[in-house]
Amino acid sequence: MNKKKAKKWFVIACLSPAMILFAIFMLYPTISIFAMSTFRWGGLSSNKVFVGLHNFQTLMQDMNFIRALQNTIFIIAIVTVITMAIAILFASILVREKIKGQNFFRVVFYIPNILSVVVISSIFSAIYDPSEQGMINSVLSMLNGEGWETIKFLGDSKIVLYAIVGAMIWQAIGYYMVMYMASMSTIPEHLYEAAALEGAGKVRQFFSITLPMIWDNIRTTLTFFVISTINLSFLFVNVMTNGGPNGASETVLSYMYSQAYSNASFGYAMAIGTVVFILSFGLSFAINRVTERDNIEI
Repeated sequence: MNKKKAKKWFVIACLSPAMILFAIFMLYPTISIFAMSTFRWGGLSSNKVFVGLHNFQTLMQDMNFIRALQNTIFIIAIVTVITMAIAILFASILVREKIKGQNFFRVVFYIPNILSVVVISSIFSAIYDPSEQGMINSVLSMLNGEGWETIKFLGDSKIVLYAIVGAMIWQAIGYYMVMYMASMSTIPEHLYEAAALEGAGKVRQFFSITLPMIWDNIRTTLTFFVISTINLSFLFVNVMTNGGPNGASETVLSYMYSQAYSNASFGYAMAIGTVVFILSFGLSFAINRVTERDNIEI
């Protein structure tokens, strides 16, 4: 009995520091966001006016917020699908095919993750530059000759989101490719040999062996990627367009930031933060339910 009690207190002592830190830096701020969203508050003064759910009612009628939410969902959907597809494809090619310099390609594809988001955003802002110094417009002008009208990638409301999506995909592919390569390298080779003897081609092997065997890793990374995309979209937008032109690239987090620090509507911004939290939790729950399947045992 004494040993059980000692073990119990030992476990509590080991977990207590982590739980205390979690409560202080995660749980308390989250609850505070919900509480502050029910007040009208500028953020800098002590004058708080309780307004209940008024901030949320205003939010549902705010067309700028609705557009920012639509932009965020669009970015999540496009970036997630394209990034995951390319990362899995590249990982499969580098693991399954005998390509010289595999380690070199791993390093090259992983380089964007070494760079900060600010650096990557600045690089792509230079690439999208509508002047002759911009790489894309410079190449297109050489191919099309004189009279070529430059494309304002970050200044055209119709294509600005696609420009941001391109930068986000380039930044993320290498990281997830390396993760999938690690998972694929643990798949027993005899499974592929048996499938080859049965007449299955490489495409069939990919969908029948590779994907099912790394499915748990895909589920985990998919959930993580969706949540991180919400956060990264704010950084890319903040550096590349600052929400422009005319709010065409605004996301929910960039709109929350502008409401909190530009319009001094801290309570309203916290209402947006509450919606972002619910959105993140809802997407995570939906992804886990949709991708749920029985584990494959070897």
